[in-house]
Amino acid sequence: MKSLHHDEDGFTGLEAAIVLIAFVVVAAVFSYVVLGAGFFTTQKAQESVHTAVGQATSAVELSGPVMVQAGAGNTVSNASFYLQLAAGGASVDVSKIGYTVSTSKKVVTIQGTDPQVIVVWLKTTSPGNLLEPREMVLIDLDLAAMGFLEADMTVNDKINIEVKPPVGSSLPISRNLPAALNDDIWYEVY
Repeated sequence: MKSLHHDEDGFTGLEAAIVLIAFVVVAAVFSYVVLGAGFFTTQKAQESVHTAVGQATSAVELSGPVMVQAGAGNTVSNASFYLQLAAGGASVDVSKIGYTVSTSKKVVTIQGTDPQVIVVWLKTTSPGNLLEPREMVLIDLDLAAMGFLEADMTVNDKINIEVKPPVGSSLPISRNLPAALNDDIWYEVY
């Protein structure tokens, strides 16, 4: 009967070391899995932040004044402004930029390929439609061709131009027209 009874008096240091090593190995594998998941989560969070920043900021910015040309009968025939890439921005295809011009009475949206958009390259480093670093482009919107009449836009009105690049948020431009307009005179608006 005594042979069926197990006595644990013989538990040795070698057995204790084997048990300790097993615990250490299990803990190491668990910590490796936890750290790997943490690094993966951190990388995904970093990618999300970079993507959000790229989409929240505009890819283009104003460079210089906003000008309007007076038309007949206290109307505005053209609006012009300069665009360049925002700091750290990626190249933008100027032909894919959209424009929304609005007043309190009318809203018109056009694309960069429409005939009402006149693009003049002032500084260019390479041919093509891509606006790249150190380049500047003059955008001239033909408001008369877009259908803005005196009833839609006249003296003292507020004009809003929203520049919508294909990537990133839009660039809002909001200006007040002067108190008087003389035919074919260019005015800098604020």
